[in-house]
Amino acid sequence: MSPKRDMSPKRQETSKILTSKILAVVVWLAVMVVAGIQFYQHRNFKEPVVLGPGVTQVKTLGDYFPEIKGTVNDCNIYILDSGQPGGTFFVVGGTHPEEPGASLSALHLVENARVTQGRLIVAIHANRSASTVTRPGEAYPQFYHIPTEWGVRKFRMGDRWSNPLDSWPDPEVYVHYPSRQMLAYMDVRNLNRTWPGRPGGLITEKTCYALIQLMKQEKVDAFIDLHEAELEYSVISTIVAHQTAAPVAAMASMTLTAEEFPIGMEFSPASLHGLSHREVGDAIGVPTFELEAPEPFLDRVRGATGEYLLLTGKDEFVMKAGEHGLLYEKIDENGWPIDVRVGRHNSTILKIAEVWSQVNPDRAVVIENVPRYAEVKEKGVGYYLLNPAEAPKDRVVYE
Repeated sequence: MSPKRDMSPKRQETSKILTSKILAVVVWLAVMVVAGIQFYQHRNFKEPVVLGPGVTQVKTLGDYFPEIKGTVNDCNIYILDSGQPGGTFFVVGGTHPEEPGASLSALHLVENARVTQGRLIVAIHANRSASTVTRPGEAYPQFYHIPTEWGVRKFRMGDRWSNPLDSWPDPEVYVHYPSRQMLAYMDVRNLNRTWPGRPGGLITEKTCYALIQLMKQEKVDAFIDLHEAELEYSVISTIVAHQTAAPVAAMASMTLTAEEFPIGMEFSPASLHGLSHREVGDAIGVPTFELEAPEPFLDRVRGATGEYLLLTGKDEFVMKAGEHGLLYEKIDENGWPIDVRVGRHNSTILKIAEVWSQVNPDRAVVIENVPRYAEVKEKGVGYYLLNPAEAPKDRVVYE
């Protein structure tokens, strides 16, 4: 038998290239599998919510518009009914799930509030689809964690727009209904650009339509839409009000600035369509307030985009931008922590309800047992979150 001949240099080179390609494919498949598992876990993660002492009923958005029933945006609707005559407030968080202070403030209402006159209706994740996706290209964390007295509560981080998996394809240009105003293509998935919605639209438009049906059927007297904003954005640390809500917003702004923290008030632009503070008032006459708290995590000049920045609001790059006069809100080494942002929202909601009730005593909404700005700032957001493990099973639901 002749001895085995060595491979030629050309064959050796070909073998090395083939081996490299196989290894590259294996690595690529491994990365895809790991990423796929992480995306699946994030999309299907269930956030527990403990029904506080004031919650009298839990419905879903699909109860008001059947086209939403059973879809990703069939979010929970929490009703806190005092049993006493009065008005009805509707508060939503999660319009933009990349703004966690909004959802956490709504959660504080559900787990703590007691209503002694009128009714309070709350949605924690108004655009649930947007909470099932983040921005991997910008290194958004998939989850964030809030320490409590008894452990840690874990929450999904989200995006500004509904998940493309739930709404595809985007149009070349988004034409808002019914104004016909042309907006950016991806804003067809933006819950704060699709009001008042339409029943035959894409999922985000249907969601806005369903929220409008809720307000009609529940005879809502006032609507509060919770948000956070980058410091580079001029609409920040303010209450944006439809003209029907302006008197209450102005008084709430002045009182809060004198008693708790500075907050402005702005009129909703009449010619900018799709936003809650314009369309809800125009469509069904419900006075609407949009609250904006500072969130440095959203700034384009930020540094590392991680959970630390999300929760502490501390960033040297945003501070440097402030030194050069590029921001519309101040920032220092203390940043804008999640406790401050949630506390601002809580106090603003309560103050709007107080002023509203003074101006409209026959439609008063009296809310108690919700921590205000100073309390949340001192004790932290987690101090006011309940332990799902200790709650009765029939008092725990999932988002």
